[in-house]
Amino acid sequence: VQVVESGGGLVQPGDSLRLSCEATGFTFGNYAMSWYRQAPEKERELVAAITSTGIITDYPDSVKGRFAISRHRTKATIYLQMNSLKPEDTAVYYCKLRVLGRDFWGQGTQVSVSS
Repeated sequence: VQVVESGGGLVQPGDSLRLSCEATGFTFGNYAMSWYRQAPEKERELVAAITSTGIITDYPDSVKGRFAISRHRTKATIYLQMNSLKPEDTAVYYCKLRVLGRDFWGQGTQVSVSS
């Protein structure tokens, strides 16, 4: 199983970014994919999650109204649309696939928000 994130970068406060994550190498069935982030010297936190049937968990207050998770209808691919980015959104963003009770993580993509 491979999980690969893309789309990170350096942006200014107020800008937008769209992250992508593709999971391959497993048999589709019921699965869930999610975005986490980890800022320097902080614990990894859940940002958004979506199931293979499109059920989305609630967003933490820190990103609610600014971030939106979505999925490709036929591939194990998810996206994270991030709007109105703030310096405190700076972190490595990780994608996780959960299938058959196992978790598979990507290597992460850096998002830096700075003026």
